[in-house]
Amino acid sequence: MRWFAVLIAVSGLPLTDGYAAEVDTIPLTIAGYEIAAEVAHTQLSRSQGLMYRESLGENAGMLFVFPNSGYYSMWMKNTYIPLSVAFIDVRGVILNIAEMQPETLTSHDSAGMAKYALEMNKGWFAARKITAGTQVTGLERAPAAD
Repeated sequence: MRWFAVLIAVSGLPLTDGYAAEVDTIPLTIAGYEIAAEVAHTQLSRSQGLMYRESLGENAGMLFVFPNSGYYSMWMKNTYIPLSVAFIDVRGVILNIAEMQPETLTSHDSAGMAKYALEMNKGWFAARKITAGTQVTGLERAPAAD
């Protein structure tokens, strides 16, 4: 049976002092490109994601860490920034990348058993010719999911 765990919010609250304290940032490398990834590893931070943000840095993103590998879906409720999401397996290999439009409820699904999802500005992966099968390094720095 195919099990889908759905994330309510693909993108989160503006950084306030309370929220910033809950978010770790780790460096990740993809195809030689360094990024600073905020880590959403708790139920609260995964549900807030990048909601209500007005912008995201050029090489900044949000890494969602799921408790278990599974089929996950993301959407853009209350998310103002156009985003691309890469679903990543437990080995750090990108399974698929989806382009997402702001403030929509269109479901974007992982193509396989994902352990992570990485959101970046829309087109970030395509502009760097990063596709499914590309390795992401640095994921071991992410806190375990709660």
